[in-house]
Amino acid sequence: MKTTITTSLLSASVLFSGAAAATETIRCAHQFPPTHTIGQAIDKWAAEIETQSKGELKVEVYPANSLVSAKEVIPAVAKGDIECGFAINFSWGRTLPAMLVTTAPFAFSDVEVWKRWPTSEAAHFLERKLESKGLKNLTWMFQTNTSVFTTNGKFLNTPADFEGVKIRGVVPPFNAGLEKMGASPVSMSGGEVYQALSTGVIDAALTDIAAAVSRKYYEVQDHMTVFPIISVYAHGFANPRWYSKLSDENKQVLQAAGLKGAEWALELSEEAVADAPQQLRDKGVNLHYATAEEQQALSDVMLPAFNASFAKWAGDDTDELIKLIEKLH
Repeated sequence: MKTTITTSLLSASVLFSGAAAATETIRCAHQFPPTHTIGQAIDKWAAEIETQSKGELKVEVYPANSLVSAKEVIPAVAKGDIECGFAINFSWGRTLPAMLVTTAPFAFSDVEVWKRWPTSEAAHFLERKLESKGLKNLTWMFQTNTSVFTTNGKFLNTPADFEGVKIRGVVPPFNAGLEKMGASPVSMSGGEVYQALSTGVIDAALTDIAAAVSRKYYEVQDHMTVFPIISVYAHGFANPRWYSKLSDENKQVLQAAGLKGAEWALELSEEAVADAPQQLRDKGVNLHYATAEEQQALSDVMLPAFNASFAKWAGDDTDELIKLIEKLH
């Protein structure tokens, strides 16, 4: 499946040489379905690049793992197999643990932080880290700070409710919190969860509330509890060797489009979060908003387990990042 955003080439009459402008094709792969808020934001970002480059850049968007899988997109871009990709912060694992700091339970739920994120010192810190891994960051796209624990037949509201539950995991430090409550986490990408739920590989899932709609979790899960438990973001990146060959003008186009893309992602996320609860109820889902007491009970168990695991797992470079994030509050 490919979404191609096209615009006309520059007219020969506006070119000094009188020749047609060369068109640079950007193949950009991601895991999100087109209806997902990030999928929609990526399409808008791609169209903006084509418009502002006056057709010199053509973006071919490959959604829903249709070109490469979520696990393959980072190495595919780093090696230069494709020019561009998007991934969520979960994807980095031990390769770049600093990307996972926002998975600390209940620690980064303030949306104002994400409004300031794209031009922040914290973002620049991670951009330098990404360059050391062979990627040029292009845009930051906030996905959610409103998550749901999904299951069948009962709510997952208290630590005791998780005992013996096979649940979609995220990354090892977050999973340590789930394990502390007696759950058995199985880490997988968002695109794999529906099948795992429908076949009984897992009993329950964690996702953002809008994705529970776009990925149709309501077809296989009937109880969902809303928690501001985790902050998830996606980011777009390019192969730096390819990027270095672009004109200065088109580099500026990508930079400006990246900032707009960040704004669009946040706007779309806020709209989806507002609409999703009723959409889920309309599909027959029993929806519960965790109380302050329920949130605190999970935090008391999960956050210490996360911190202990993350300190061993992530290394010292996250200390500076946490301090830079604190400046955003």
